[in-house]
Amino acid sequence: MAKAQSIDKPILVLFRTDLRMADNRALSAAAATGRPVIPVFIFDEESEGVRPVGGARRWWLHQSLSALGHRMAALGAPLLLRRGPMLEQTLAMLEETGADMVLWNRRYDPPEASIDAEMNTALGKTGIRTLDFDGHLLHDPSLLKTGSGGPYKVYSPFWRALIAEAEPRDPVDAPSQLRPFAKALASDSLDDWALMPVKPDWSGGFRSAWTPGEDGAQARLRDFLDGPVSGYGESRDIPGAQGTSSLSPHLANGEITPFQIFSALKSGKIDAPSHDLEKFRKEVGWREFAYHLLFHNPDLRNANFNDRFDDFPWKPDADLLRRWQRGQTGYPIVDGGMRQLWQTGWMHNRVRMIVASFLVKHLLIDWREGEKWFWDTLVDADPANNPASWQWVAGSGADAAPYFRIFNPILQGEKFDPDGTYVRRYVPELKHLPARYIHKPWESPKAELEQARVKLGDNYPVTVIEHQNARKRALLAYKAI
Repeated sequence: MAKAQSIDKPILVLFRTDLRMADNRALSAAAATGRPVIPVFIFDEESEGVRPVGGARRWWLHQSLSALGHRMAALGAPLLLRRGPMLEQTLAMLEETGADMVLWNRRYDPPEASIDAEMNTALGKTGIRTLDFDGHLLHDPSLLKTGSGGPYKVYSPFWRALIAEAEPRDPVDAPSQLRPFAKALASDSLDDWALMPVKPDWSGGFRSAWTPGEDGAQARLRDFLDGPVSGYGESRDIPGAQGTSSLSPHLANGEITPFQIFSALKSGKIDAPSHDLEKFRKEVGWREFAYHLLFHNPDLRNANFNDRFDDFPWKPDADLLRRWQRGQTGYPIVDGGMRQLWQTGWMHNRVRMIVASFLVKHLLIDWREGEKWFWDTLVDADPANNPASWQWVAGSGADAAPYFRIFNPILQGEKFDPDGTYVRRYVPELKHLPARYIHKPWESPKAELEQARVKLGDNYPVTVIEHQNARKRALLAYKAI
């Protein structure tokens, strides 16, 4: 009799940064028991240490939860929405439902991992069984270590160690059916969470650029493997071309896993040179590296990885910061990047490096200001990638760019956007300038400016700082530490 009762007891499946059904091992394990499954997303911004998601991620979260909810409902197990501290809400759900098991997929952001560890202990004391599964990363950060037993601090040996491990597992299929829980349960309304911008609604460009959700992620992967992956090694640096996968927001929100990506890359159905496939694999590997750094350095978004930078002579300037944020620096490639970010919630990776270098090294504004802005405005804002990449550019991070590597925004534009395709798209006031002047409009003859209807200092700003002076100033600042 006890066994029969156990079979009828429901299982809670917690969704967090895993808004998908395929390769969701927690969901698949629950479905395989044949017991009723109660899927629930708990929106936790109250537990200690949790960093509230930024505006762009909130927009994406609304869309992604809506898509997941429709898919779950089609299988007869509606996705429940609850808001509040993770442990508190889970305990309340257990009391309401009589469930005796809670399943989830692991998280690696230290505050969230601590919450899960606390839940594991607290639920175990009450006799509730918990199981957690992989999915967000290929390898657990606690297990991959150097020969001396410490964490990796340089990417290349990290990557070699990563690929020397066992081949990543195959992804698991989505459950074909779920046994629903018989009792109706209360759920929050997604609209009541007010995740969407209203006054003003700045998400118009987001809607035209993205399809959040698991189906959108798989379509994005197929489109990339059907075309841009061939030539990826070179085209990934050209912001005016469709040369990247644009999978980062889907990965950040857990709509696709690195296991699914690696499996697709080795399918044998891709018409692309092996070096392009390997380059893309290494880009996914950088994401892993960032999470390993975060795991071993929980305060990565606040503290310099290299503490020598604690004495760096930053020059806070609210006006210059605002001009950078708004794409009004007078350097077209920088302004184009910042405007792409504002319009679409995303920025091409090459341009991310350019705008980050400009903020940190030209303007001498603390990298943490850039990290905070990206956290709020990127649909792929990620607790590991975001600070790790900012510190890499600043020179304070692991395996960082050397301090003397100061991107020249003019040369970067001319090299990677030679025809001005990218700048014309996002800085339309310059779209009629000839290519030879589009990255340095101040050198354009007066007649060319007039013909292109460009008025420097009027409809397009003069540069906030001259490049060579900025470079000299930055080198002196770096020399000081």
